[in-house]
Amino acid sequence: MLLNHLIVDDFLSDPETVRKVALGLNYPKPEKTTYFPGRNSEVPLPTGDLDKVVQDIVGEPLRPAPGTAHGKCRITLEGDTGDGNVHIDKAHWSGILYLNLPHQCQGGTDFFRHRPTDTERAPVTPEDLKKMGYQRPTEVWDDFLLKDTNDMSKWEKIYSVPMRFNRLTLFRPWQWHNAGPSFGQCKETGRLVMLLFYVQA
Repeated sequence: MLLNHLIVDDFLSDPETVRKVALGLNYPKPEKTTYFPGRNSEVPLPTGDLDKVVQDIVGEPLRPAPGTAHGKCRITLEGDTGDGNVHIDKAHWSGILYLNLPHQCQGGTDFFRHRPTDTERAPVTPEDLKKMGYQRPTEVWDDFLLKDTNDMSKWEKIYSVPMRFNRLTLFRPWQWHNAGPSFGQCKETGRLVMLLFYVQA
């Protein structure tokens, strides 16, 4: 049995202040095209207390995933593009905290079925790999995910988690997913989220 998704509304006690702090961060323009659309904040927000709450929610010990954008915020504006679209994350749990005000909220996070393989997630166990005809997880990335990431004819959207101010969505990062639509013309009106990535402690 796999627990794949948890949604917590009204997560922060003072989301307006966190949004204000997030908007005050520096979002440097990448020197080259990034895999994901938008810009990450230069530095992360503190996550110590938040990490403890997430551990309690999922019911297992976690720590921030090394080498990820854990705790950073991301601004994505209308027209922003990246090299990739549908993807998976290198983590045990991923989290997205939506920081857009209620009247700004649109889209959310979308989850997909890969039509050619009839799968809703990357292989998690050796048995999963064998069923898909692979020996190593990296083969999945190299064989079709990089090739199909932007070809939406290969993907069927199966459900979405709607954006809502101060909503935290926690999900298993091996599910095929993307960030949903970008919007806005500046930091104050663009898609604003805080990113969380965890591995088992």
